[in-house]
Amino acid sequence: MALIEFIFVLSGACIVLAWLGRVFTMLAPKVFWPIPGNFFTSMGKWAVITGGSDGIGKAYAEEFARLGLNVVIISRSKEKLDRVARELENKMDRKVMVIVADLTKNDIDGHIKKYIQGLEVAVLVNNVGILPSYLPYKFLDTVHLEEKINQMINCNVKAMVKMCQIVLPGMVKRGQGIILNISSGISKTPWPMYTLYSSTKVFVEIFSRGLQAEYKSNGILIQSVCPFGVSTAMIGFQKPSIITLTPEEFVRSSLRYLKAGEQTYGSVRHTVMGWIIQAIPAWALRKEAFHQSFQEYVKKQMGG
Repeated sequence: MALIEFIFVLSGACIVLAWLGRVFTMLAPKVFWPIPGNFFTSMGKWAVITGGSDGIGKAYAEEFARLGLNVVIISRSKEKLDRVARELENKMDRKVMVIVADLTKNDIDGHIKKYIQGLEVAVLVNNVGILPSYLPYKFLDTVHLEEKINQMINCNVKAMVKMCQIVLPGMVKRGQGIILNISSGISKTPWPMYTLYSSTKVFVEIFSRGLQAEYKSNGILIQSVCPFGVSTAMIGFQKPSIITLTPEEFVRSSLRYLKAGEQTYGSVRHTVMGWIIQAIPAWALRKEAFHQSFQEYVKKQMGG
């Protein structure tokens, strides 16, 4: 019995130490995963960002321009893209290429490919993504469901795969490059009321991890980035809080964890939130009472 007790105590101590080690490394990314000042510019000359006209995509464009890269921003709103381009050109003195493309549509990759095929792309950020609706609903309650299914698969899944297909050959040829695929914290567990959205983000996760295994030996870093709350149009510009970060806060934080592995939550706060959510029993998320209270919570957060 004494031996069994010792084994249990030792196992518990090892688990606690492992968790403390994870927390400590998350708190000190510059120590454990330092990134040299010229890291991104050594990879190439351009950063390509889908959904780059606002929110997280715009924040990535600003940050990479600040770090010395020229920027390609892709979105469906020419007016917004032109505004961001003027801001970056004036503030950062970088070249900015604007590509107008609606990534919810079919067969847009040829249009994008002709503009960026010859560029020396250092970083690709597959950021573009949509929700079926601002408020969470059951699958069959989604308004214009058939249309939303096509739009979400095109935007959240197909566009990411096609962008990788366009950019990867050049990175493989040069033996260097970075691909950041923006997933979501709710990809880690089945999430009722956001079933369609979270499922597309699971694809982003698995695709990114498989692609990293295939091309790591080619000198290419591929990482899925899994935020929770970020104050963007997608969530109705919820007020920043201990959980909800501004796009600028999130982007700067997430880049500190670029070398932390094939997946990151992008911030300490979102990492802790991820640990908590994964600890919630699956049966609790499947309760009808949870669905209703979650919907009311989101509605309240969005001022509904």
